[in-house]
Amino acid sequence: MSYFSNLVIMRKLLYIFFLFSLHLSFSQKIFSVQYKSQADVKIFVVEYKSQADLCVYKVDYKSQAKGNEGLWYFEDYKSQADKKIYFTEYKSNSDLTIFFVDYKSQAGWQDKSKKYLLY
Repeated sequence: MSYFSNLVIMRKLLYIFFLFSLHLSFSQKIFSVQYKSQADVKIFVVEYKSQADLCVYKVDYKSQAKGNEGLWYFEDYKSQADKKIYFTEYKSNSDLTIFFVDYKSQAGWQDKSKKYLLY
């Protein structure tokens, strides 16, 4: 093989690796921490859907928690989670407000300006 063909193969492999790592970074595997200082994002659960930045649906399987669209899988171990969250007692102490919905189709962002918090 020539140097040029090796270079083309390397670029393709790097591109595939980049796409794969990008996909993983948008996953929504969540771990709820005990202390605020351990959290990536501080969350407050609101009473009404209209008050939420994000409507969240808890999925049963890791494979269902794809994208940054409010489909969360709660991990048993902190090391396996993409994001560590802390549930605050007061809305004023939170970065993000959420509302837990009953159906997968109801999940999603109400305020897309805060979407960056879960990337």
